[in-house]
Amino acid sequence: MSVPARWSLVALWAIIGITVAWWALALWPLPSETSPWLSRAREICFGSTRDGLPHAGGWVLLIGEPIGMVAFLMLGWGARVREGLRTLLHRSSGRLVLAGTGGLLVVGIVTAGNRVAEARGVPFDTNATATPTTRLMELGDPAPELGLVDQRGDRISIASFRDRPVLVAFAYAHCETVCPLIVRQVIAVARQEALLDPAIVILTLDPWRDTPSRLEAIAEAWGLPNDAHVLSGDPEEVETVLNRWKVPRVRNTSTGELIHPAIVYVLTRDGRIAYLTDGHPALLREGLSRVTQSG
Repeated sequence: MSVPARWSLVALWAIIGITVAWWALALWPLPSETSPWLSRAREICFGSTRDGLPHAGGWVLLIGEPIGMVAFLMLGWGARVREGLRTLLHRSSGRLVLAGTGGLLVVGIVTAGNRVAEARGVPFDTNATATPTTRLMELGDPAPELGLVDQRGDRISIASFRDRPVLVAFAYAHCETVCPLIVRQVIAVARQEALLDPAIVILTLDPWRDTPSRLEAIAEAWGLPNDAHVLSGDPEEVETVLNRWKVPRVRNTSTGELIHPAIVYVLTRDGRIAYLTDGHPALLREGLSRVTQSG
């Protein structure tokens, strides 16, 4: 087996290992004494429905991540991957490795399927009051600085919203799945809770296409209120801000599309992140109510 073929197989097995780790993080039942950071990592990366499974954005990430990485590997090293697999098939030790890997994947798929089936099989109490899909995750961290420009060309900072609660969401204009829903939910809640005077801030996840010159058209297409802000800037600058806000995302450099969870932060009037949610309206209203009552 040539050296390039050997390294291509190492990359393939690394992708398999990363995928297994992601699925384990998303689906493995957490004990009651789980460390807060682990629960928070699961919530941020995959969300959490009331049955403990990832929400729609989480499933997109779980499925799209391995597909995207394998496609990228095959695009660049496809011939070497095939060479390496053929070499393994012609060796008894190689066939054992492939059989073992396949067996472990089958066990993993069956285990994941059973986990989903068990969670979905929990009886639903038709007499219970409808509950939102996730819970409010209390944080209390200082909000990272924004420092990006909005659709009017103004550079926006956290201090711009002093004495107002703020809903901070993350979306991009070309998204046709999670993003439009998040934006609609945030706008609807801000209108319903107009007496609380919440500010709306939406950071683009795609500064390569959502450039500052396009923000006005994006704000109009999303139907943002006049006092809402959609922010962008230079890609490196925006990426730095998104990292500060701990927004997980995977970008396909060929198509520009992104895989990301639904995240909305509820900020207090003094610029602290009070809560993290997946944008469910009931949770956003509850979060706004709490930060307003707390002063």
